[in-house]
Amino acid sequence: MTEAVKTLKDWIDHSDNIVFFGGAGVSTESGIPDFRSVDGLYSQQYDYPPETILSHSFYEQHPEEFYRFYRNKMLCLDARPNAAHRKLAELEERGKLRAVITQNIDGLHQKAGSRNVLELHGSVLRNHCTCCGRFFGVEAVLESGGVPRCTCGGTVKPDVVLYEEGLDEDVMMRSVTAIRQAEVLIIGGTSLTVYPAAGLVRYYRGNKLAVINKTALAGTGANLTVSEPIGQVMAQL
Repeated sequence: MTEAVKTLKDWIDHSDNIVFFGGAGVSTESGIPDFRSVDGLYSQQYDYPPETILSHSFYEQHPEEFYRFYRNKMLCLDARPNAAHRKLAELEERGKLRAVITQNIDGLHQKAGSRNVLELHGSVLRNHCTCCGRFFGVEAVLESGGVPRCTCGGTVKPDVVLYEEGLDEDVMMRSVTAIRQAEVLIIGGTSLTVYPAAGLVRYYRGNKLAVINKTALAGTGANLTVSEPIGQVMAQL
């Protein structure tokens, strides 16, 4: 265990007001690829970059292509929680962790047992008809062809925040409150480049800000930096 990890463990051992803020790097260790990464087959399958396909305007203008990408790249339903997810659930169970704030949409924190999860960008597990509001599970999208439809004829849209769409105000306010009141804030597996979510960090008022990321992040004001895989670090705590 490195000195940095020992310090983080000491912070956690002596606090019951910890908040975790995580991004794609938490899920990649469960085998879920960051959609921004371009695999060898990507350019052969799609004519647009991921950020374009996952925009509200593209969803409106090219729904069939949107859902083709969404089914192929965004639904990783066989993924299982890793050591980071499990440790966070354990810390919550012990009364130490107040909230998990996540940019991920895979539901793995809840699968691991976490209860107070603030999903900034929504979840693939929730879907609603844009006409009548009827709820659908993820299977309704996965098993459909083309554009998934409700029995009323409306489009079944995933409850995920697309580019050009605003974040849920209630989730944002609850996240701001949790971060502002936190004694220990742990940032893990995120490059802090996607706004407005990344801007939440500025609400932290404490002096125990830890960043766990494979690559160092500039400008975070971190009091502690651990440049190791997050699952490997969390398993030691």
